[in-house]
Amino acid sequence: MSEPRLLVSIPNDDLRDALGRLGDTVELVTWDMKGPAPADAIDIVVPPYMGMTDRLANLKDVNVRLVQSQSVGYDGVAAVLPAGMVFANAASVHETSTAELALALILASQRGIPDFVRAAREGRWARAWYPSLADRTVLLVGYGGVGRAVEERLAGFETTVLRVARTERTYEHGVVHGLASLPELLAQADVVVVCVPLSESTTHLVDDRFLSRMRDGCLLVNVSRGAVADTDALLSHAKDGRLRLALDVTDPEPLPGDHPLFALPNVLISPHVGGATSAMLPRMARLLEGQIERLRRGEQPLNVVLRT
Repeated sequence: MSEPRLLVSIPNDDLRDALGRLGDTVELVTWDMKGPAPADAIDIVVPPYMGMTDRLANLKDVNVRLVQSQSVGYDGVAAVLPAGMVFANAASVHETSTAELALALILASQRGIPDFVRAAREGRWARAWYPSLADRTVLLVGYGGVGRAVEERLAGFETTVLRVARTERTYEHGVVHGLASLPELLAQADVVVVCVPLSESTTHLVDDRFLSRMRDGCLLVNVSRGAVADTDALLSHAKDGRLRLALDVTDPEPLPGDHPLFALPNVLISPHVGGATSAMLPRMARLLEGQIERLRRGEQPLNVVLRT
């Protein structure tokens, strides 16, 4: 008896190419979710990487076994995902690349790379002293996959790492403090890396009170979501030079070209590219291949974060 065929929709040919040949029991169909579904029943739907949330309503009349996101974050999905859906995020796909960028932002900011680039454009040889990463205290606000990946990459830089998350716990490398300890931990840090998911409780977590507790000259790195931080508060604490910022995400996004944050020499901004590397498609393909195998064997999919 032959195995039943699984129908899997993918948003573009790039992911199709990364998947390669899946065998005769899987049928791939390209659907960017802008128009009608290609079938009344689809085993796995993979939405586009960007702009996914607005298109999920198009699943309303489709019988779907699994919606497999290409993003780790899923803020806003619950409000628009039709009833009867199982939604999985892309945990394991982006953590490494996002942690790489977090470390790059830290090193660039600590060692004055933006200043050197500006001086080189002007033909100036601008020697200067900058803070090291070595011997600094780094506070990780959020200790999920990205937070752990950042800590792993800090291991060779001779730093002291502090960790804070929603739930206090102890693990093999030390203590993960609860949120109640955040005020005292902020006062100890030289670098603060924000990597929490966006939710109702974390929206504007980084506000004036949060920033006021940070030491003068401290570096704030945000690789989570823009709305985790209050943009007006960020600007207030950066425009006089008291704090330094390295932001991969902003609110709004994209940041308007005339926004004053762009003009500040102590602010480094990248355009939400934490996961946008050559590692994404191969890792996404491996995750999707695993999900296909699980459905074929009648097992529960990985990374399920919502059931509507």
